[in-house]
Amino acid sequence: MSPKPVTYDPTRWSGFMTYVAEQGRLPATETLQVKTEKQPPAILGIFGKGVRNPLYRVERRRSIDERPVLVEDITINPALAPGLARHNLNGSLSGVLRDVYGLVVTRNHVEMRACALVRHTAECLGVKSGTPGLLVIRTSYDTRGRVIEYDQEYWCANAIRIEVDLTVA
Repeated sequence: MSPKPVTYDPTRWSGFMTYVAEQGRLPATETLQVKTEKQPPAILGIFGKGVRNPLYRVERRRSIDERPVLVEDITINPALAPGLARHNLNGSLSGVLRDVYGLVVTRNHVEMRACALVRHTAECLGVKSGTPGLLVIRTSYDTRGRVIEYDQEYWCANAIRIEVDLTVA
């Protein structure tokens, strides 16, 4: 039997470490790799005109109560965060970007869709290739409208529950 899923509210801006801990669970992050590499035009285009290759790619595995539940692939413009790889990214990446580089997220665009966890991602999570997953794509912007990070999170579908509470005027 799978553990109880963590509840995620995409309308609330709090990081993984915060919202998991608030639910009485133990969050953990492991940086799998940080590299600078050329990105395809579709990814480069997300960052807008004037942004050039190569970009940072940060791959991390995140766990809840010592169970790996998601792998994230984060793309960051090195011009905004030079030397990022020298920092400990096993905690809050948003905290590093804010505290070290002065980059503050003021807007997020979040997209979610069902997916299958395949090859590398499935192996990182200790599940079979083809296991149902949820892809959460988050594009984070600063006050100037610059993309700070583009994050693709591949969740085990049974590890997350999406919940939104809206007040209708």
